[in-house]
Amino acid sequence: MADSGMDQGLVGATGPERAAILLMSLGEAEAAQVLKHLGAKDVQKVGQAMASLTNVSREHAASVVTRFVDEIENQTSIGVGADDYVRRVLVGALGEDKASGLIDRILLGRNSKGLEALKWMETRAVADLVRNEHPQIVSIVLAYLDPDQAADILVQLPERMRSDVLMRIARLDGIQPAALRELDEIMEKQFSGGGNLKTSSVGGVKVAANILNLMDSSNEGKIIASISETDADLGTSIQDLMFVFDDLAEVDDRGIQALLREANPELLGVALKGAEPRLRDKFMKNMSKRAAEMMVEDMEAKGPVRLADVEAAQKEILTVARRLAEAGTIMLGGKGEEFV
Repeated sequence: MADSGMDQGLVGATGPERAAILLMSLGEAEAAQVLKHLGAKDVQKVGQAMASLTNVSREHAASVVTRFVDEIENQTSIGVGADDYVRRVLVGALGEDKASGLIDRILLGRNSKGLEALKWMETRAVADLVRNEHPQIVSIVLAYLDPDQAADILVQLPERMRSDVLMRIARLDGIQPAALRELDEIMEKQFSGGGNLKTSSVGGVKVAANILNLMDSSNEGKIIASISETDADLGTSIQDLMFVFDDLAEVDDRGIQALLREANPELLGVALKGAEPRLRDKFMKNMSKRAAEMMVEDMEAKGPVRLADVEAAQKEILTVARRLAEAGTIMLGGKGEEFV
């Protein structure tokens, strides 16, 4: 990567630093293959940059990958389809689940306009764009976005707005296409262009529950408490649809086995650190004896793990579980209702 033309998400970053972020996004095996083709001096520069990287946000990593895609597309002599190449590399490096949203935002987002364009913008930029809008407008925008992105945006809004916005999302029962087109035009004027809306079915209690499921526990608890104070029935309805990690104990053995095939074993070990004993036992009994012994040994070797790390790992495993549920591979029976 050239040093000139700093990426907007990484102002001041050098070429080796951007290369380091890209390689670390790919994973060890893929990064090693790339480094084999570099000269000794370049390997040293990139290696030093990799060793010094700290706290690179998801948005900054996505900015680097997006820039890489743009530069690849300009190199027509390479003889590869940039989109297909990036899709294969990201899926190979991150797995289908983690890569899917990033692929959409990188490859599809470049030509998106209106509301669709918000899906690939940095969450902080979207939060700044909507923070002064009426809460009803904010609720429609967040309901239109993917739950993980909406959760990141919601936590960046003023605390007094969060519960109000989420209540409005829960109470949304679709929106007229004409109204959605009007909102799309409003968003479009903020950064030019025009989008094609695919659906007017946005919002609802399940969307609110999905967003809350992807927030950290402290913010999740505050928002639910605030909603319940204002509307106890609505708060209960949202909580009934929230599927938490310990609810995996209600998944049948076949579903647990499917989840074990897809989940990252290291992350699962961290996630089970904070799980109820019966859930740990359920996972262990669906493993081979050797795999269960290795899992226990690994968990013991790790020693104490920060609560924040446990919660992050649990949310990663739940993301895999939801993907499998949406594909019809497993059934999630959280708190009396199916969660899809």
